[in-house]
Amino acid sequence: MEEIDIRRATAGDIEAIVAMLADDDLGRGRETPADLAPYRDAFARIDADPNQFLAVAEEAGDVVGSLQVTFVPGLSRRGATRAIVEAVRIRADRRSRGLGGVLVKWAIDEARRRNCALVQLTSDAARTDAHRFYLRLGFEQSHLGFKLAL
Repeated sequence: MEEIDIRRATAGDIEAIVAMLADDDLGRGRETPADLAPYRDAFARIDADPNQFLAVAEEAGDVVGSLQVTFVPGLSRRGATRAIVEAVRIRADRRSRGLGGVLVKWAIDEARRRNCALVQLTSDAARTDAHRFYLRLGFEQSHLGFKLAL
């Protein structure tokens, strides 16, 4: 693996990020990479919010991974801030090389840097390989998740 640079995403990264979001069985059914307009609008909101960090991993100048970290201040846990990691994606031709671990460990380090008390994430029940990946990184399955589509 070449040197990996993890940085804040820019508007120029949107197409590559959306391509990764759409590149699996679940993403193919919910993403529309041919129409980037809604993603550009979402990116502008994310980029303007200091509690959001949309990160990309670059290898040899190519975007090969992405994730989003949301920092949520709260009253529980004695006023703790938690980091929520979402949309972890690695480009198909770079998977199984350790890049996902590098990216998630970066997010954990960023949460520590921001004095978060907890890093949490959810993973679709169908993503059993991802569940094993997160367990190997030290995450524990501690909750059941619920969603309500609006």
